[in-house]
Amino acid sequence: MKEVTMWAITKNKDWTYLETRFDWVQRMKDVPQDAIYHAEGNVAIHTQMVLEALTAEQIYKELLAQEQEILWAAALLHDVEKYSTTVIEPDGRITSNGHARKGAMTARQILYREIPTPFAIREQVAGLVRYHGLPLWIFEKSDPVKSLIMASMEVNTQWLALLARADMLGRTCEDKDEMLYKVDCFEAFCREQNCWGVARAFTSDEAKIYYMQHEDGYADYVPFEQPVNEVILMSGLPGAGKNTYIQKNYPDMPVISLDDIRAAKGISPTDKSGNGIVIQEAKEQARVFLRKQKGFIWNATNITRQMRLQLIELFATYKAAVKIIYVEVPYVGLLKQNRNREAAIPDAVLERLIDKLETPALWEAHTVVYQVNDTV
Repeated sequence: MKEVTMWAITKNKDWTYLETRFDWVQRMKDVPQDAIYHAEGNVAIHTQMVLEALTAEQIYKELLAQEQEILWAAALLHDVEKYSTTVIEPDGRITSNGHARKGAMTARQILYREIPTPFAIREQVAGLVRYHGLPLWIFEKSDPVKSLIMASMEVNTQWLALLARADMLGRTCEDKDEMLYKVDCFEAFCREQNCWGVARAFTSDEAKIYYMQHEDGYADYVPFEQPVNEVILMSGLPGAGKNTYIQKNYPDMPVISLDDIRAAKGISPTDKSGNGIVIQEAKEQARVFLRKQKGFIWNATNITRQMRLQLIELFATYKAAVKIIYVEVPYVGLLKQNRNREAAIPDAVLERLIDKLETPALWEAHTVVYQVNDTV
């Protein structure tokens, strides 16, 4: 039996080593923070305090070793993008709006390119970075229940609460007790909504997507209407193997390929205005299938959530069920497979696409399949 190696972002956790090893750690000491919320000082000081607070928590000590490594990495990365989002306002206050969202993208890129990380671990770390502030602000969301349920389908909420607690303990501020109470309330809210440490369960895929697509949806509502057909929405970087997957698993299913349309019209992948024409042509082809209630595959990169949700909205208009199939191979394998493709794209273009990658979440479609090869 093959021995399973435990993943760690680094075995050496000495801060001096981390500053030498990672440029994104080294620059933390140059990022100021607002003294009202972070009287302890810059991001480097805060991050070290968070790591100390996290590892001192009894709940952390009781986790499995691999779970500890995931949380430790998330704590190290949780403010990684404050350096790019921090602004000193005219009144002297310091803000870093959007650092969690951007930080999650950066965490994903680091753990894909620089530190090869198993898919499930990488996405859990990215999710923890993305939502590390949610326990403090969940009740200020326009729909706290839906926000929580969606987050539970991306990240372990029990670990999220633990990270949020460490984030508060690792700072010097006057409202610490109030914020720690909010973390306690977050735990109670998770338990009430049946998503403490687990993804919120639905009675069916149709019930899940109905809830996500309706503002006034009720999580336990069971819709009467059922989908009339299924559309498969491929997602993955160029060279990941989407075409191969389709040929192997759906050889007889109609395919709408943006690459094929682009080639037929002589439009370059880097031609932005031309790509608009390609997408419109693809949507017209899709409507033909949808009107006939016939299943088909939409084959394109679809690496951003915005693009996927726009297409899913179109398919939902015709009462189609949507299955997202996300295909991924390791970074080195991706570069190699792209170069061997007939329609290879320049490495620089591929790198920009990696920067934009948002992995599909379970709440986006009726079904989400992760076809990931971690060993190429």
